[in-house]
Amino acid sequence: MTKSKDSVSGQSPHYRSGITSSLFSAVLFGAATPAAKMLLDSIDPLVLAGLFYLGSGLVMLLWLALKRFFMGEGRQSGLALNDLGLLSLAVLFGGILGPMLLFAGLSSTPASTASLLLNLESVFTALVALFVFREHLGKRLILGMALIVAGCVVIGWREGGPGGYGGVFGPLAIALACLAWAADNNVTRKISGGDAITIGAVKCLAAGAITLSIGLVAGKTMPGWKVAALAALVGSMCYGQSIIFFVRALRDLGTARTSAYFSIAPFVGVAISVLFLGEAVTMATVAGGTLAALGVWLHLTEDHSHEHAHPETAHNHLHADDFHHEHGHGDEDHHHPHEHSLTIHSHPHYPDIHHRHGH
Repeated sequence: MTKSKDSVSGQSPHYRSGITSSLFSAVLFGAATPAAKMLLDSIDPLVLAGLFYLGSGLVMLLWLALKRFFMGEGRQSGLALNDLGLLSLAVLFGGILGPMLLFAGLSSTPASTASLLLNLESVFTALVALFVFREHLGKRLILGMALIVAGCVVIGWREGGPGGYGGVFGPLAIALACLAWAADNNVTRKISGGDAITIGAVKCLAAGAITLSIGLVAGKTMPGWKVAALAALVGSMCYGQSIIFFVRALRDLGTARTSAYFSIAPFVGVAISVLFLGEAVTMATVAGGTLAALGVWLHLTEDHSHEHAHPETAHNHLHADDFHHEHGHGDEDHHHPHEHSLTIHSHPHYPDIHHRHGH
């Protein structure tokens, strides 16, 4: 066993890749809320949730088949048998309960309001990461969460109060959807070392099939094939691709930080709702959105650096050569079993797969 002590300047390429992945995921997911609002005029919420995820899963399954045909086995690691229990929980919380609650709340809530309320997902995700999985949160993250919650309370109270849109049911359902997705995010982080597309395909196919079956058994009707195909296509882009980018970001940034960058998603949804759906911008939306935006800014500007130790370990996950993986395979993503010797150093870092230490 060797031990070295050094200071590393700069950040891992995978840290920058994690930021990019989380931002792409946020933009795609943010567009989903106004898109779903338009489709709810002709599709039941349960059926729409099923079509969104089923379309996502089918596209990812096709991509996996094409990759296997043209590229052989590929370079990424798959899922282990002991990951299936966690993946089942991710399907339940993120693929079934989350979309059902969101679309139920969205049916009586403007898309712009619903989009801003989705900021609660990052707050709930960070709280679950803190209290259940013991992930470190700094003062800026905690203050940012408080501002996001305050903004969502302002929006939910005004829009769901007397004279608001559909009473408190809409905002409450959306808040519960955020809690379900928070559980999903933390569970998915535990298996994020595997192939993001494989995880996404299994998750979306299972969730889509179960949710659509529940809707049909409950007596809901399928729309015409053109509308159904459109819903599946929108779902494959807004949810399917968003899930792939999100899993990659979880691997590189950890749960709380990925959710912090993902917090721009609601503002993407608001912009689309106002520009393309013609929804009005109320004072509550402006006030609550400003508080939430300030909270998101605090999250995005966090800087976390201190001397820390990496214990000796052996594992297998997707990686590129950086100051944690100096074994001569280049900067292209690849995977293979590898070992880490005991190392002590200091550099900017977040709770990715190599930095889940106590503070």
